[in-house]
Amino acid sequence: MSSTTDRTANVTVNPEAAIVDVERLENVLLGRWGDLRRAARVRVADPRFAKIEGLSMAEHRARIVAQVKTLAVEGDVLRAFPVELGGTEDDGGMLAGFEELVAADPSLQIAAGVQWGLFASAILHLGTAEHHRRLLPRAMSAEVFGAFAMTETGHGSDVASIGTTATYDPATEEFVIQTPFRAAWKDYLGNAAVNGTAAVLFAQLITGGVNHGVHAFYVPLRDPATMDFLPGIGGEDDGLKGGLNGLDNGRLHFDRVRIGRTNLLNRYGDVAVDGTYSSPITSPGRRFFTMLGTLVQGRVSLDGAAVNVSKLGLMIAITYGNQRRQFSGGSATQEVVLLDHAEHQRRLLPRLAQTYAAHFAHDTLLETFHDVFSGTTDTDEQREDLETLAAALKPTSTWHAIDTLQACREACGGAGFLSENRLASLRADLDVYATFEGDNTVLLQLVAKRLLADYAREFKDIDAGGVARYVANRAADAALHRTPLLRAVQTLADGGDVRRSAGQLREAETQRELLTGRVETMVAEVAAALRPATRSSREDAAALFNNHQHELIEAARAHADLILWQEFTVGLELIEDPGTRRVLTWVRDLYGLTVIERNLAWYLIHGRLSAGRARTVTSYIDRLLTRLRPHAQDLVNAFGYGAEHVRAPIASGAERARQDEAREYYRAQRESGEAPVLEKSLGRETGTVAGAPAVGVVRPASAESDPVDAESA
Repeated sequence: MSSTTDRTANVTVNPEAAIVDVERLENVLLGRWGDLRRAARVRVADPRFAKIEGLSMAEHRARIVAQVKTLAVEGDVLRAFPVELGGTEDDGGMLAGFEELVAADPSLQIAAGVQWGLFASAILHLGTAEHHRRLLPRAMSAEVFGAFAMTETGHGSDVASIGTTATYDPATEEFVIQTPFRAAWKDYLGNAAVNGTAAVLFAQLITGGVNHGVHAFYVPLRDPATMDFLPGIGGEDDGLKGGLNGLDNGRLHFDRVRIGRTNLLNRYGDVAVDGTYSSPITSPGRRFFTMLGTLVQGRVSLDGAAVNVSKLGLMIAITYGNQRRQFSGGSATQEVVLLDHAEHQRRLLPRLAQTYAAHFAHDTLLETFHDVFSGTTDTDEQREDLETLAAALKPTSTWHAIDTLQACREACGGAGFLSENRLASLRADLDVYATFEGDNTVLLQLVAKRLLADYAREFKDIDAGGVARYVANRAADAALHRTPLLRAVQTLADGGDVRRSAGQLREAETQRELLTGRVETMVAEVAAALRPATRSSREDAAALFNNHQHELIEAARAHADLILWQEFTVGLELIEDPGTRRVLTWVRDLYGLTVIERNLAWYLIHGRLSAGRARTVTSYIDRLLTRLRPHAQDLVNAFGYGAEHVRAPIASGAERARQDEAREYYRAQRESGEAPVLEKSLGRETGTVAGAPAVGVVRPASAESDPVDAESA
């Protein structure tokens, strides 16, 4: 991008200050699959894959179909699949490439995810060798466009309660697929409205009068020659959506549709010819969660894509903020670069810090995913850790991306609202990331339950007296923090010295203790509140859980905040250049302290910070913003996206050219002596304007007196 040398705008940088080595930092950020990411970025820079704003829904859908077919041939999208079928069994590498597609068009990233990450991957992970041989090749080549038919109109997050049934008929050795009521229609399915000719469908498996729970089935949908629905199958187009309109989301329903017995994807549950059910996992609950766990890659991929979109948004807004000027500030002749305004830094730099934190956390998630799915560390505990980590990070990164894109859009004013500059479009496309592949709030409940389970596990082998002593100690600890004693200790330790207080806050161990202590306390408090549920009726236990649902979710959020901080801290060890590491340490501190500042009320209520030290949190954040301001452009350039990926005119250098032209015009005017005199500089005391009678003081509004940008009118 033309902005790569535009590091500081008007900011004077001390030559002895830390400097970011952009190229080396970029290599660190590209990570383990750096070569694959570079290749993917070359691919998405191809104009054939770029989103064209303003297309009709039909045109956008047709373009995405053509792009998916091109990817099937040229896109290196089969890495996770078996070697004998043309893959390389590189699960992490496949997702690393998928995540980059979002820079071209989020609709393309999701379309590729539906085809290879859900439809084909479900056949791979839930099916057996016979399915791989019979069904996978055409799914992998995109000869068969497939839908992933899990969600229903009446059930999204609660998959276990879906209404669609698959009842085995031993007389014909077939399953009968039935939609028993309207709420059981499959809904919001990519490839269902127009293009899908088959689906992996999830339904309640019933044989011999026994419901064995949700299983997956391969179901043909349409005649490939005519694209008409097969007998017994119907559907509707979901129509125009709030975003992602390149994907043909639709609804499906089934009326006594028969499929062969071998169309059951039977890795975890099978039905014999006579209707006998068998499974290697005897527990229905564990079997269900094992099946769903094999599909965790969707959440992993969305986490990475959301982080990448945050990077793109910040590249646009920070580049523009380094070039766009507004208000004269302390100079009579020079307007101030937007990013030199303190509040503009507050808008963007903390979000940049969280994006870096989310990047390092996603790297860990992707590594964990690869190790589990490649078999390197595939244990029940590792799979549970992977699912919990994905459930924590996917909500955090997708909400962050939506928030960041909105902040970037506003930071770019009217220009940010133009479709050509992508921010509004990306914001619309990312909106649904918060609810598909697991509603964010529901996922955080899963995280909270895992935290509670781990907490309870600590007491598994402790007698009642030991638990009582622990609870008493926690109560004493909480009482200590809530009394003036600890706050007084903090105040005395700081000695009233703001610098000393700030010095404490910038210590990694202090930040770690504050973030970790919050998680531990929140989990302990909600565990204590829920303890009566173990002796209550099911109804009373459910009511108790519901009453504390918010505390559970807040504990999970705090846990996610801690994960991001920890992974950022670990990531700093990868940075060998001292100057770059120094700057990235400031970025890490900005992230950690922003989280603490956001939750200052909690820290004060629980006595974890004195009022004086709490005030210092904000003042030290302001100091960090000043330190990081000269490095903002380098920090976004290190993301490694070029103009061909960003594709936003306001980040192309055009704004700098406009500003330079205007400054040169006014400079030449001043030097020529032909510049008109400002009215407000004349007759200030008498209200007299040259050539006009003194009829009172007239002070028209100016840019200095009215800070409303004329663009917003």
